[in-house]
This record gives sequence, C-alpha cells and structure tokens, in this order.
Amino acid sequence: MKHKAILKIVVDTGMTVMLLFLMTYELIGEAAHEWLGIGMFVLFVIHHILNRKWIRSVFKGKYTLFRIWQTVLVIGILLTMAGSMYSGAILSKHAISFLSIKAGGAFAREVHMVSAYCGFVLMSLHLGFHWSMMMGMARRIIKELPIAGRWMLRGIAALVAGYGVYAFIRREIGHYMFLQNQYVFFDFEEPLIFFLADYIAVIALFVWVSYYFSKGLKYNTPGKT
Repeated sequence: MKHKAILKIVVDTGMTVMLLFLMTYELIGEAAHEWLGIGMFVLFVIHHILNRKWIRSVFKGKYTLFRIWQTVLVIGILLTMAGSMYSGAILSKHAISFLSIKAGGAFAREVHMVSAYCGFVLMSLHLGFHWSMMMGMARRIIKELPIAGRWMLRGIAALVAGYGVYAFIRREIGHYMFLQNQYVFFDFEEPLIFFLADYIAVIALFVWVSYYFSKGLKYNTPGKT
C-alpha cells in the first residue's frame, strides 16, 4: 500500500475517533472538548489537502446520481464544520478564549448544537460512502472467507445497525439536529463506555445505510454494474 493511502487511512481513522469523543462533550470536560475540536479541524484540513485531486475535479465531468450524492455529503460536512468552528470560537472558554468574542453567544450555542449533530450524521454517511474501499482492503487481508462467514458478518452488521436505530432514538440525536431540544442531556452517572457504544452503533447505522444506498446508486448508473 502506498504511503499516501496509509496516511489517508490514519487521518480518516483519527477523525472518526475524534468525532466520537467530541460527542461526549461534558462527559470528558469542556477543555478536552475544545482541544479535540481543534484537532478535528486540523485533520479536516489535512484530509482535504490529501484529497485535493477530487476537489479540483468538482467542476469537471458528468454528474451521475452517485457523484451528486457524494458531492452533497461533502458540501454538507463542509457547512457543518464551518458552523462548528465559528460557534466554537465564540463559545470557547479554554483553548482559544484569548479571542474574547462575546457577541451572539445564544445563537452560537444553537449553531454549535445543529452543526455538531448534523455533522455527526453526515460524516457517518460519508464514511459509509467509502466503506466499499475498506471492505476491499479487508478482503485482501483475509483473502478467502467462506460464504457462511460473509453472511454472518452481514448479519452482525445488520444487527448493530438495528441497535443503532434504537440508540439514535434513545439519545434523541434527531431532536438535537433540529433543535427540538434546546439543551443536550448527559447522565454523569452513566459509564462513558455505554455512551460511546451507543454512538458507535449510530455511526454503524449510517455507515450501513450509506454503503447500501451508494451501492444502489452505482448499480443504477449507466456503465456501472
């Protein structure tokens, strides 16, 4: 595997882990949350530098349904990242508090909530968009996997995604995405591992949905099978 490909995997893995821990917010403390947010932004910039070839081709070539879906996800993530950085700078009490931006705190809090939870879902969908590449790498490592084994893994993935539906509802993620709840509830007596497990399941849900949705778009694109 080429060094650039390895670096891309490291950066994307780092972003996924940071995204997961960013959702814990007060469970890990405000200061840690802010520094993780800065780290996420740095990796986000590196990710786009590594994928600059794709960015340069945005206005070139024909747009299929598959490519439209990919571009919509990228634009959505870019907007939520911009919203998170803008609102995070205003709300910061630790990492960049020296900026002393006071105006619009209430609005910034709402922007931060919507950006964080919508970004969480969009990044999970984006991960699912590229899951076929990860599956290809796994096949090269495992090489020969019995048909029964493949179906067992698919069944496990479906079960985890199914639990992700329950976790999505239980954690009221949809309510936070659309500001139906103005404040995020955290149970400080709950072990962190349980919180993380639920959010991992939600990521798995949207990866699963995006993977099969993208696969369907590819299948129905002329010239693709």
